Formats: sequence, C-alpha cells, structure tokens
Amino acid sequence: MTSENLWTAFGLTLFAGLCTGIGSALAFLTKRTNKKFLSLALGFSAGVMIYVSMIEIFRKAQDSLILGLGEKMGSWITIVSFFGGMLFIAAIDKLIPSHENPHEMHSVEEISESEKTAYPNAEKKLLRMGIFTALAVAIHNFPEGFATLIASLQDPALGVSIAIAVAIHNIPEGIAVSIPLYYATGSHKKAFYYSFLSGLAEPAGAIIGYLILAPFMTDTLFGIVFAGVGGIMVFISLDQLLPTAREYGEHHLSIYGLVLGMLVMAVSLLLFM
Repeated sequence: MTSENLWTAFGLTLFAGLCTGIGSALAFLTKRTNKKFLSLALGFSAGVMIYVSMIEIFRKAQDSLILGLGEKMGSWITIVSFFGGMLFIAAIDKLIPSHENPHEMHSVEEISESEKTAYPNAEKKLLRMGIFTALAVAIHNFPEGFATLIASLQDPALGVSIAIAVAIHNIPEGIAVSIPLYYATGSHKKAFYYSFLSGLAEPAGAIIGYLILAPFMTDTLFGIVFAGVGGIMVFISLDQLLPTAREYGEHHLSIYGLVLGMLVMAVSLLLFM
C-alpha cells in the first residue's frame, strides 16, 4: 500500500462526506424538491451499493479469508462477517430515535413546513432536533467512511463507485440537518456549518478505523472487515436508500434507478478489471 493510494482513498471518503453540504445548500436554494430525479438518484445509489457488495466485495473478502483460513472456514467466516456488518449498522440505527433519524426525512418543502408548524414558537425544541439529527448523521457516517476508505484501498476504481453512491445518499441527510437548525436559529450560516461538520464524520471514521486496524491488518482481518463493509452497504441500501427513494417519488422510478445503478456498476467493473 503506497501513501498515494492512501491519500486517494482518503480524498474519496472526504468527497462523499462533504456532500451533506450539498444537501444543506439545496435546502436553502430550492423551494421544491425534484422528487423524480432524487428518487431515481437514490435508487441508482442503492443499485451500485448492492451490486458491488454482492458481486465484488463479498468475493474479494472470501478470497482473502480462504487464503488465510482455508476454503471451508474462510467461506463460513465470510458469511458471518457479512451479516455481522448488517447487524452492526442495524444496531446503530436502533439506538437513534426515529424522530432524529435523518433517514426518516422527506422533501425540502415537507421538512420546511413541518418545522414551521410542529413546534410553534419553540426554537429550543427545533435546535435540539437539529443537533440530534446532526449527531445521527455523524454516527451513520463513521462506518460509511471506513467502508469507503477500505474499498478504495483495495481497488481505487471500486472506491470511486462507492464514494459516488455514498455521496448521493448523503445529500438528503444534509437537508435533514440544516432545515430544523435554520428554523431554530434563523441563520443559514449556522445551519450549513452543522451540516458540514456532520459530513466530516465520514473522513474521521475512515481515519480512526484505519489507525486502529492498520497495524494488525492481515489477509484474515482484511477479509473480515471487507465482508462486514459489504453487509453494511447492503443494509443501508435496503433499509434506507430504497425506502427513501420510494417516499420521494414513484415506486417504479426507484427500481429503474436501482437497475441502472447495477448496470453501470457491472459495466464499470468489466471495463476496469
């Protein structure tokens, strides 16, 4: 692993995390959400994540574990690690109340309207909700950042695809953070600032995870981590991206986006193999 590869991987992770800022900017620059486009984009992001996790990440993790543990044990540990990743991100989701969970949010106009009417003259409640949402985004972004970094170190082309998919799904999170904070403080600057900070949890998670695990990294440990990363991304896609895509627009648009994301990922893997 070269320092150039590490910087490239970190740059991709930073890009994905900072896209929460794009969501924050969109919340203030647009009166209405382009629901059809966002539904298609979120479906596309889910398609990329699911395809790359099941076809590429799972296989590479299994190869590493078989190399270190033998075929039978390596295959079993791959399966356990994959579903362990799902359980890990599910536990994080469970600990966050649905009211503060950024993945429960919808469009710009819906959020704006709800924040103006839900707690009339109750800025403190809105501020609390906005800060908790920012913390929820940060908690979610930690494992996502580490996942993007690990994938990028293994295969830069794979890392680019995952970073783009994560970036797309970070945009609604930026909206979810910034709107309640804006109505609590009346300041676009403060709302954008907190949204920006929550996005920085993505590269922070990548750095912390890398510093902890890098000294002990072997084929076996890499396989376990990589399989867990695949499980995390599949769970995020099924539990967050696809349901949100359906909420934003028509059911068929989210599925079209899903299929398109899978197709683009399949072709890109073939071209860069």
